[in-house]
Amino acid sequence: MMNELWRWSAVELAHAIRTGEVSSREAVQSCLDRADQVNATFNPLTEIYADQAIKAADAADAAVRGKQELGMLHGVPVTIKANADLAGSATTNGVVAYRDAIAKENNPAVDNWINAGAVVIGRTNVPAFSWRWFTDNDLHGRTVNPFDAARTPGGSSGGAAVAAALGIGALAHGSDQGGSIRYPAYACGVAGLRPSQGRVPGYNASQRSERAVASQMAATQGPLARTIADLRLGLAAMSPGDSRDPWWVPAPLDLRRPGDSRRVALFGGTPAFRPDPAVSEALRRSAAWLEDAGYIVEEAAPPRFDEAVDLWLNVLMNEASGSMQREIETVGDRAIQRAYQSMLTHTSILDKEGFIKAMAMRTTILREWGAFFDRYPVLLMPVSLERPFPIDLDQQGDDIIGRMIRAQSPLISTAILGLPGLSVPVGLSDGVPMGVQLAAGRFREDLCLAAGEAIEARASWSVLEQLPAAIARPAAWN
Repeated sequence: MMNELWRWSAVELAHAIRTGEVSSREAVQSCLDRADQVNATFNPLTEIYADQAIKAADAADAAVRGKQELGMLHGVPVTIKANADLAGSATTNGVVAYRDAIAKENNPAVDNWINAGAVVIGRTNVPAFSWRWFTDNDLHGRTVNPFDAARTPGGSSGGAAVAAALGIGALAHGSDQGGSIRYPAYACGVAGLRPSQGRVPGYNASQRSERAVASQMAATQGPLARTIADLRLGLAAMSPGDSRDPWWVPAPLDLRRPGDSRRVALFGGTPAFRPDPAVSEALRRSAAWLEDAGYIVEEAAPPRFDEAVDLWLNVLMNEASGSMQREIETVGDRAIQRAYQSMLTHTSILDKEGFIKAMAMRTTILREWGAFFDRYPVLLMPVSLERPFPIDLDQQGDDIIGRMIRAQSPLISTAILGLPGLSVPVGLSDGVPMGVQLAAGRFREDLCLAAGEAIEARASWSVLEQLPAAIARPAAWN
């Protein structure tokens, strides 16, 4: 398999490069070759940095030969989402007007991966403003779900998820304000981790002004990969602090102790939020797998779930009614303009006092969720209440948008509370990837990852093996 290093995990590549079993140049070239084979068809990458990546790989190999100190991602090929600053590259965020917005410095999360030795091979596609649960825009075009071209690859980190699924880089950088890591991972059959707000430092020097405060509280950056072990590695490399982000918290990555509770709350929805039967079946199987691994699973609903969903919509949309809305109306493509207007029809317009009360209510809800996690340290629930959406579903009117918001309730409720969430692939339903979500209290990614590994081991899922043969073996269709 030396000629198929693009199939190797980040953990495998990091070890093999460090020990000299393979070179970083071989690993990077393999992923670049893979991109040459599949990117034109599926369009996950907006830019490919072949020359720069090979130079970086050669420098990584020289460091190995020179017995220099090596970072945990030394020589490993990765991709970076198009909404994070990468020095010398445009932070397009999928917007035509930003095509020449060249970043002068790296986002802290990007810096952390590069400082850990990662080799950036390309940028991944997003919807305009990284705002939709779909990935297409007027600047970079449409990214295609490799399992079903008629369904979304998710958004906004859709390019990252497709790149990870197809083997274009062992790790993919993503970001999540309303499911933008977890939903693409779900749609494409890979694993995706939304860390707690404050776990991973973030800041784009290219931004024209500071993000609004609720957006800062909801938004995080995190990794997507084909295995949970790779997510662990990606998170560890991405999480060191940076003074540019005053929200960053120096919380340990692993807070587990012997004798910790093994209780898991199974939440399948509420009367207002009922899942598709395929989603319910994925939950049932995952709960059984957790019980097999020694967890105690009980049905229980997190407090004020419906209120948390409404809070995400009302707070973020009211915040966006200023400069963000003007940008969308002025330079956004038609798809984001239409989707945004439909979301507004489901938003309660808040005056100053109403917004202040909503932000205060966030603390109340988060406090009650904290007490819930004292009883049930892990929450097992859907990623989405529906199977991955048909492409452009958010272009079909206000009522459809309302249905989509309800479907995404497990994603947006946790996002507005700044909680960690892990999307774990568990299989296929009529050829479409299915997965479940694990959530926990703030800075308890360790609990999500441990439970996720128990599910992963029993699901025996490999996205590269499950992709249609013509995709997994591109020679068959080249």
